[in-house]
Amino acid sequence: MQLVLLARLLSVGRAVLAALRGRLGALCWSLAPLSLSLPLSLSLPGWRDSAPRQQREQEGDDAAPTPTSVNYHFTRQCNYKCGFCFHTAKTSFVLPLEEAKRGLAMLKEGGMEKINFSGGEPFLQDRGEFVGKLVQFCKQELELPSVSIVSNGSLIRKQWFEKYGEYLDILAISCDSFDEDVNVLIGRRQGKKNHVENLHKLRQWCREYAVAFKINSVINRFNVEEDMNEQIKALNPVRWKVFQCLLIEGENSGEDALREAEKFVISDEEFDRFLDRHKDVSCLVPESNQKMRDSYLILDEYMRFLNCRNGRKEPSKSILDVGVEAAIKFSGFDEKMFLKRGGKYVWSKADMKLDW
Repeated sequence: MQLVLLARLLSVGRAVLAALRGRLGALCWSLAPLSLSLPLSLSLPGWRDSAPRQQREQEGDDAAPTPTSVNYHFTRQCNYKCGFCFHTAKTSFVLPLEEAKRGLAMLKEGGMEKINFSGGEPFLQDRGEFVGKLVQFCKQELELPSVSIVSNGSLIRKQWFEKYGEYLDILAISCDSFDEDVNVLIGRRQGKKNHVENLHKLRQWCREYAVAFKINSVINRFNVEEDMNEQIKALNPVRWKVFQCLLIEGENSGEDALREAEKFVISDEEFDRFLDRHKDVSCLVPESNQKMRDSYLILDEYMRFLNCRNGRKEPSKSILDVGVEAAIKFSGFDEKMFLKRGGKYVWSKADMKLDW
C-alpha cells in the first residue's frame, strides 16, 4: 500500500515538475532576443533531452564562423557619387565612438585579427578624427595584427598621417581609372580636385609614414578596355584589388535603390580579358562576382552583419544586442571562399618587407 502511494506521489511530482519546466522555458524564451534561437534546456535528474539526436548533431555542426577579417562600414555618407556604389547613403547614422569601440572589442574577443574601416567615405566623419581614433584603439588597445582603411582619398590630410599613421597597417585608395574624364563619368570626383593627382600624393605620404599602400579598382563598362599596366607598376602598391562590378538589390539595383548600376555591368568574359591584359602585374588580386558575394564579413553602421547570398543585403541583429556568435550565424559568410580568394595574407606592416 505504501509503495503504491509512493508511486502516485512520484507521478504527481513529475507532472508538477514538467509543468514548471514548460512554464519556465516559455518565460525565458519570451525574454530572450528572438534572433538567438536558443532553446532552453533544463537538466533534471532522470529526464532525457526531448530534442532528437539528429537535431542535436545538426546544431553542433552549425558552428559560427570565426570573424578573422571584418569590414566595418561605420558610415554610409560619402562625398562622391560613384554610379555603381553598392553601399549607398540610405542612412546618416553613425554609432557613438564608445559604442563602436565596445563592438570592436567584442569582435576581438570573438577571434578578429584584421579590421578594415570603410563607408561611405570614412574620412567624412569628424574630418577623419572618428576613424583615426578607431584605428588607434584597434592597434594600441586591442593590439590587432592588421588595421586598414578603404577611402576615396579626397579628404585625407598630411596631418592625419602625422597623428595616426603609426597605427595604420594598410591604406587602400579607390581608383577606377587613370583617365580623369572616365572618373568624372563614373562619379569619382568632387569639385575640381584631380583624383589621379591626389592618388600620387597619398602614395608619397604612405611612404613617408610607413603605411602600406593598396589600390582598389572596380572594373565596369567605362574602364574595361583601359590599359593600367604602366600606372599601377609606377605606383607599386602592395596589392591591387580588381573587382568586377557587382549588382546588389536595394543598393545599386531595383526600385528602392539609390543607384542604377545596370549600365556599368560587364560580362565575365570582359572581366577575364581585362585580367589577361594585366597578368604581368605581380600585385594583381582579381575578384569576380562569385568570389565577392559571400566571402566578406560586412558589418553595417549598426554593427549588423549583412548577408548578400540572395543578391541583396539582409541584416542580422546587431552584435551589440545579441553578441558576435549569435549575429554572425546570419552573415551568410563563406569561410572556404574567403580563404580560396586569398582573404588571409600578410596583412601586418610589421611583417611586410617593404622599401618605404
